[in-house]
Amino acid sequence: MTHEDILQRDWYAILDASPSDCFQELKQKYQRLVLLYHPDKQGPDAAAVEVERRAERFIEVDQAWKILSNEETRRAYDLQRRAQELKQSWPVDAHICLDDMDWDDGERAYRYGCRCGGEFVIGKEETEEEEESVVCCDTCSLSIEVKMAA
Repeated sequence: MTHEDILQRDWYAILDASPSDCFQELKQKYQRLVLLYHPDKQGPDAAAVEVERRAERFIEVDQAWKILSNEETRRAYDLQRRAQELKQSWPVDAHICLDDMDWDDGERAYRYGCRCGGEFVIGKEETEEEEESVVCCDTCSLSIEVKMAA
């Protein structure tokens, strides 16, 4: 599963949990849902559509548990969620293309002058990871959105 696939769903909501829940709370919620949706727990008189829906829900719950039960993947997921939240609500003062920025060989970064006299600086690695990125001025509170490809 790629990072984009992981962010497509709210794994906490699938487990009826919250990011502040401890491991034991997550485990209890997972176990409750697994017992509720496990294919072996379905009655013989259940409609085929209902059995299919419950099987899909069971798989979804299991995927959520695999991501949130592992300390490393949970931390990565939480960081990605937070970055996504910040990106969506960050105020942007201007939109520019990477081509409009100046390349600094010494710093291995792109620079763009701010109206306050400061600079917007974005590293080479950051330009390769995202299609666009929000960059803050190193002096004032202004920010710009840099589009990587023209």
